[in-house]
Amino acid sequence: MYLTASLSYIRQNSYKIQHNHLIFLTQLQNQLTKNTSSIQQLQLTIHIIIYINHHHNHHHNHRHRHRTMAPVTTTATYDRLTEVKQFDESKIGVKGLVDSGITTIPRIFHQPPENLPAPKPKNRPRLTVPVIDFSGERSSVVEQIRQSCSTLGFFQIVNHSVPVSMIDSAIGSMKEFFEQSTEYKMRYYHREAGKGAAYSTNFDLYQSKAASWRDTLQVRMSPLEPDWEAVPEMCRKVLPEWDKAVAGLGEELMSILCEGLGLKPDRLKELSCLEGRVCVSHYYPPCPQPELTVGLTSHTDPGVLTMVVQNEVGGLLQVKCGDEWADVEAIHGAIVVNVGDLLQMMSNDEYKSVQHRVLANPDEGARVSIAVFFNPSVRDKLYGPFPELVSTTKPAVYREFVYEEYMRRFFTKELDGKTLTNFYKIDNTKA
Repeated sequence: MYLTASLSYIRQNSYKIQHNHLIFLTQLQNQLTKNTSSIQQLQLTIHIIIYINHHHNHHHNHRHRHRTMAPVTTTATYDRLTEVKQFDESKIGVKGLVDSGITTIPRIFHQPPENLPAPKPKNRPRLTVPVIDFSGERSSVVEQIRQSCSTLGFFQIVNHSVPVSMIDSAIGSMKEFFEQSTEYKMRYYHREAGKGAAYSTNFDLYQSKAASWRDTLQVRMSPLEPDWEAVPEMCRKVLPEWDKAVAGLGEELMSILCEGLGLKPDRLKELSCLEGRVCVSHYYPPCPQPELTVGLTSHTDPGVLTMVVQNEVGGLLQVKCGDEWADVEAIHGAIVVNVGDLLQMMSNDEYKSVQHRVLANPDEGARVSIAVFFNPSVRDKLYGPFPELVSTTKPAVYREFVYEEYMRRFFTKELDGKTLTNFYKIDNTKA
């Protein structure tokens, strides 16, 4: 009884606590329910309430003193790195913050104004990405995909070879993992996938200006098979067949992409572009202040090709189209496909890698997506524009580079716009 009352008190008064304190209290809350006698629970409950009141009163007095002092900027006392470390080391993730009952988001998630979506202009047609029937006549499919990749860099395919039931099972298994207890998920929380699974919040948490409102589970599928014992059980049952199905579809898509460029169909396959697959699932829980943050900042993907499936919570994934943003409609069973930076450079700018983002989730239900990133498995090889696409009338737009160094640059920078392609442009080699 005392425990229930105290936890209710914490939730009702969470706005009074600085968010690093809330993380501490969430961890303490988890410990209260495990192997603790009623007397110990009562003692800890009292300490929690004292802790809350102490920090609330300290914060109140601190604010009161500021009323008679010279203005103080908030940035002068804000230590982002410390707060990031506290959040990361707590291993509770964004879902853990939501489960704690917060009504305001921690400051580390407050995005700068330039990252936040602007109000949509009135009386302007809603932009959407093309939806292509993959079962249509091949020549028509090739042309539709070529046109989409040459302009928007995004499209959706329906009537493809991956069963809809398999998509539902894959999304369901990921959702089941993210909605497990914090204690269960903690055993997978780290930032190096290795041969197993890595669960974390924001791979660029320490590099970015602000964190995004999502949690992530990543599994490297190839070229080496993952250590399945190190993958959550509910995902372990589904991922092998899922990977086999999307790899087959990926091979067909790459063949079509090559045909659209006038290359032989297996040109990308020869460069091991099918073999470096990474499965990444994002979980976007409801956000109490979606106007202050995003689910995923505007960026381009570094690899060759990305395939994405998503659940029914739509209206969040957007693609940049000129100065506007096009919505990627959530179509049951459809697969979203987009060009990566590497394919843009290999195609010598014939195909476009376009910025995209995910808005913070304002709804009650969580958005769940699974992305499969196709990358080369040969990392010490030079990559650059295909020689077949370079001529005196269309010289190489990009210089050659070693793929391993290219990816190292990606992972040591903040997730942002077109910095990778801009860096490797022959006429602009500055970061």
